[in-house]
Amino acid sequence: MTPIVKSAKLANVCYDIRGPVLDKARQMEDEGQKIIKLNIGNIAAFGIEPPDEIVQDMIRNLPHTAGYTDSKGLFAPRKAVVHYCQEKKIAGVTVDDVYLGNGASELITMSMNALLNTGDEILVPAPDYPLWTASVALSGGTPVHYLCDEGADWTPDLDDIRRKITPNTRGIVVINPNNPTGTLYPESVLREIVEIARQHQLIVFADEIYDKTLYDGVTHTSIASLADDVLFVTFNGLSKNYRSCGYRAGWMIVSGDKRHARDYIEGLNMLSSMRLCANTPGQLAIQTALGGYQSIKDLVAPTGRLCRQRDLAYNLLTQIPGVSVVKPKAALYMFPRLDPKMYPIADDQQFAYELLAEQKVLIVQGTGFNWIAPDHFRLVFLPNSDDLAEAIGRIDQFLSHYRRRHSL
Repeated sequence: MTPIVKSAKLANVCYDIRGPVLDKARQMEDEGQKIIKLNIGNIAAFGIEPPDEIVQDMIRNLPHTAGYTDSKGLFAPRKAVVHYCQEKKIAGVTVDDVYLGNGASELITMSMNALLNTGDEILVPAPDYPLWTASVALSGGTPVHYLCDEGADWTPDLDDIRRKITPNTRGIVVINPNNPTGTLYPESVLREIVEIARQHQLIVFADEIYDKTLYDGVTHTSIASLADDVLFVTFNGLSKNYRSCGYRAGWMIVSGDKRHARDYIEGLNMLSSMRLCANTPGQLAIQTALGGYQSIKDLVAPTGRLCRQRDLAYNLLTQIPGVSVVKPKAALYMFPRLDPKMYPIADDQQFAYELLAEQKVLIVQGTGFNWIAPDHFRLVFLPNSDDLAEAIGRIDQFLSHYRRRHSL
């Protein structure tokens, strides 16, 4: 029989956070082996629960959530998002500018599908959260990666952005706070990006899903608060700040200069209607979450669990010969560098396979985040301190063996 093959549209689409190395880990688990997973920011899996008021509100409302809602979402949670925009100083946002989705991920893909034609380009950071690159490619566009500078705390290389703009460039993606590096961009850099977007009439797509997961007293600036003459599409949700990944409750905000974007907004409305609506129980969690006690502050405080685990992971990793890390100011990850002289890695996916096979620790290789060289990996510091210390100790052992093997 003729083989049934996948769509050619998937040729340049990958998502290695749940890729081949994870498949191998699942196989090992099926064989009875215990794997320490540092590959994904699935917060509840590590015993960090969502706020109880969100859970109770969803339970209480569940009997009344069987019907479709408006395609953009229920009024009350969208109004809560408008109030949140006011707190973040994003001007001019009305309920009609807010779209609720099955997590921010659905809305990211929707924003690309509504915009891109074959040959259109979107500037995406390297390293990036790979859903962005995949969504651009799946929508028929071309992802063009601009570099973030590890030597400048992983902030975007503005000159590289300027060099990579062409007549086909339609927009620029800004992931702030950043996944996978944990960097928080200073306002001065954000203002430079806004100016670039202004000069070249680009849409700014702002992924701000970690905007409350901040350490060391830093504050987050929404890039959409910095101008009203540029079009911004901002994404956020409950998955990370409210530890509610599985509820799939996210939102997208269109703000700034919408005068010339009527047709694009019509496309967003069309795609929003085609999926009928976001899941209703998840929508009902949004108003309660945004209006309730912000328990994320306890977790990121100097004595909080996330801050303590960040510090532990940073201290342990930087004690390993040939490993350097920019200490994250935000999010749940760090992106260590392996000195190529000590670790001559040709294929970092194979490196991740070997670590998994030898030490039963699962990480994601740096090229899975569209980084340019096989010399980084992403580590999730969500496990409790004992498990995290055990995992990094195993990584240390593996790297020690790796150095010996490759020094011969």
